Amino acid sequence: MSKRVKTLIFDLDGTLVDTSRDITEAINYAIKPLGIRPLTVEETIGLVGEGITRLIEKVLGEKTGYRDETISRFLDYYSRNLTRYSHLYRGVKETLQRLRDYKKVVVSNKREALSRRLLEELGIASFFDHILGSDSTPEKKPSPMPVLKALELTGAAPEEALMIGDSNLDIQAAHAAGVRVVAVLYGYRPYEKLKEADYFIREQLGELLEILNPFPPSAGAGKKT
Repeated sequence: MSKRVKTLIFDLDGTLVDTSRDITEAINYAIKPLGIRPLTVEETIGLVGEGITRLIEKVLGEKTGYRDETISRFLDYYSRNLTRYSHLYRGVKETLQRLRDYKKVVVSNKREALSRRLLEELGIASFFDHILGSDSTPEKKPSPMPVLKALELTGAAPEEALMIGDSNLDIQAAHAAGVRVVAVLYGYRPYEKLKEADYFIREQLGELLEILNPFPPSAGAGKKT
């Protein structure tokens, strides 16, 4: 690719922020009246990614008739405890500070208002030009629609953008929009779910700088092999 990268599109949960414990606490609060066994953080990590509604549906199983009230309880608790345990992954803030020359967009399957509040409370919302959630476009990841919206908002062509995420949903959405993907291996999904990505970050977000400068990277600089 000859065009310079202008826009960076970031996933949120599992990429910028480890939200797994707060989500687990909110799920267990929501399902407690139903007598469902509490989830561990590891179990929650295996379920997240497709948005709150789908998350609750998977947890409820056959008790789908309680979906709406369970979602309401989840949102009530989660909105009051959004960043009790959630924290930035190592190197996130420092890396964002060094990426000021790029347009940056968050594309999350978490609702937009919660995504924005989470980033604000953790002190990094100001680094982003736009914050998109599951309700910002008619379809959410793995649909390419939110990625295409991010391109539209920043005026970038697909070849001028990179998606950075930790799930197969990010890869599917970005590739369907014609955008290359950097998969982070420190997030919620194992390599087996991410092997279709174009580049990889193994330990912390700062490795993205090696991929971007120069771009495309020289041999071995996080490139897929």
